[in-house]
Amino acid sequence: MKFAAVLNQDGGTLRTIDLAAFSDRVRQTLETAGHTLSIDVVAGKDVAETLDYAASRRTVDVVLAGGGDGTISAAAARLMGKKKALAILPAGTMNLFARGLGIPQSLDAALKSFADGEIIAVDMATANGQPFIHQFSIGMHARMVQLRERMEFGSRLGKIGASAKAAWATIKNPPAMNVTLSIGEAEMTARISGIGVTNNLFGEGHLPYADNPAGGVLGIYVTVAQQRAELVKFFFNMARGKWRDNEHVEIHQSDRTVLKIHSGSRKFRAVMDGELVRLDRETIIEIQPGALNVLVPASIAEAKAA
Repeated sequence: MKFAAVLNQDGGTLRTIDLAAFSDRVRQTLETAGHTLSIDVVAGKDVAETLDYAASRRTVDVVLAGGGDGTISAAAARLMGKKKALAILPAGTMNLFARGLGIPQSLDAALKSFADGEIIAVDMATANGQPFIHQFSIGMHARMVQLRERMEFGSRLGKIGASAKAAWATIKNPPAMNVTLSIGEAEMTARISGIGVTNNLFGEGHLPYADNPAGGVLGIYVTVAQQRAELVKFFFNMARGKWRDNEHVEIHQSDRTVLKIHSGSRKFRAVMDGELVRLDRETIIEIQPGALNVLVPASIAEAKAA
């Protein structure tokens, strides 16, 4: 296969490694397996343009994206509905979408798995037409990200620490939003502290990622907890992957949901694949079954086929 690798030198753990040496390993691993490739190591500000070019090249079979969650989400958005496949180098903080695909979590192990990997189709989702691969969320998650962005950190551990501080600040002063959520024929109006809409349902007992990335449904998680003890329990259960153990979380699934915001004139934000975005007064969120081709380890492809 013909690979086009786009490595964000400012993204995720790629900021901390020798990218010249790593690029040599990428080339050696894939070429030894009979593949060909081009490699672009670019600054964060140039990632979007470079991904646009890689996705548009007719001779390319796989776009190999390396960087943080924003880089991977941007690459997936450009490949949605195309024959080209996405290969993910897990260089982000949590690499949740990559985990759901069964991609090894070290860069070199992931790279080796691509040498004899296979292409499968998985789902994406859209929020008012904008693609996402992991989650669209409002309320607590958005406040946490806003608070974390005001902090300084220079490493993965630093980001985790900043996230913990932001989570505690959110617990002490949780948001409350009046919303209407339409799920299929049902409609609910509630005062919530958070809603997360995910690309397929999260699995239980591990970090928040989908066990089946081709399940064809949105996971809809509505949190109404407001008291400090309730919120501490919510975050504790979330960290353990025990979504169904929390009486203050309602879980739904659907192929489409409509979210309407009723709270005042204040400008709220949403988080989409880890990035803050503007929150519209009405957001239509839909699953896009089989919209993205991804390169995964051969063992994963065989297990899903079985």
